[in-house]
Amino acid sequence: MLPTQNKVYTAGFWLMCLSSFLFFMSFNMLLPELPDFLTRLGGAEYKGFIIALFTLTAGLSRPFSGKLADTVGRIPVMVFGSLVCFICGFFYPWVSTVAGFMGLRLLHGFSTGFKPTGTAAFIADIIPYERRGEAMGLLGVAGSLGMAAGPALGPHITAATSLNTLFYCSSGLALLSLVVQGTMTETLPAEQRQRFSWRLLRLDWHEVLEPRVLAPALVTLLCLFPFGAILTIVPDQSRVLGLKAADKGLFYTCFTLASLVVRLLAGRASDKYGRLPVLRLSTALLVISLVLLTLVEHSVPLFLGSAVLFGLATGLNSPTIYAWTIDLSHPARRGRAVATMYIALEVGIGLGALLAGWIYGNIDSRLPYVHAASVVATVAALAYLLWGVREKQPARA
Repeated sequence: MLPTQNKVYTAGFWLMCLSSFLFFMSFNMLLPELPDFLTRLGGAEYKGFIIALFTLTAGLSRPFSGKLADTVGRIPVMVFGSLVCFICGFFYPWVSTVAGFMGLRLLHGFSTGFKPTGTAAFIADIIPYERRGEAMGLLGVAGSLGMAAGPALGPHITAATSLNTLFYCSSGLALLSLVVQGTMTETLPAEQRQRFSWRLLRLDWHEVLEPRVLAPALVTLLCLFPFGAILTIVPDQSRVLGLKAADKGLFYTCFTLASLVVRLLAGRASDKYGRLPVLRLSTALLVISLVLLTLVEHSVPLFLGSAVLFGLATGLNSPTIYAWTIDLSHPARRGRAVATMYIALEVGIGLGALLAGWIYGNIDSRLPYVHAASVVATVAALAYLLWGVREKQPARA
């Protein structure tokens, strides 16, 4: 399963891409429908919590998933995440209260707290340093395809059948992701593996965050803040712009397809030019896209054009941050390093979602102010990348 000079991308790599595609499609296909679902339950004022609660448990579980990935194994961590996603899909149709919905969102968040952590550590094990940016780009293509297909397909499934059918389809995709993982071979060296025991869930403070990767973690937090805000308000902004119910996922589709193009064409950019130069460019594009979103008003073309630019920025930004994180991590603590980066990701998305819900408050005229807050976060990230950090050599031992 380890890479050779002649074959960098093994069967295990492509199976992991397939598993990621199915996993991300599973829970993202629900996003366009959840705001209306929560409104029907009587919780319209809690829309900001749809994403925030999901990311809360995802973030809280990262230190545990990182430690378990470095001790029990990459695949058990991934299996647990997919299993949670599978189970949660079956429970949404039975939710009848706002409190029940919030509790299920908390539980559902454990899925992304575990699956992507194990995935990134697995990929780091099998791909050499000089191809990491490219590999993370290809893995991101798979995840982005799932993120694009899910929101685009979800409203059509609901319109053609029912919301409950959508929930069951989400659960079924998570099950398929789980099945694919069962065909892969563990990459954590046998001498490092331990049997699972409850004592492994006891964490010392030094096991929560990996100091080596705090720089990429900070950039991740600031750059993912806008994503949480967008996930929260884009369904409502689509309605304000007059898009049909079945087109509520159109912004996500444009954003993700643009991201795919960049990942395919520029996957090796950070391998060739360095992590920081690519991150500076991508973050600058992110700022521009968000400025345009503040100016949308009633223009659907500008709205979708902003989505394309946002996707181009994200397509450069995401795999580069992943590769930068792995570069700086100690091989024996890759799971913890990846978990640290993902904790920052969840904090950024969660804060963005909460602040977006609070600023928006179901008052349509406030939508530009949500995007303005995101501009502030990304400008701070760009300033840090320009003047607050220098590129370091990768940790190889």
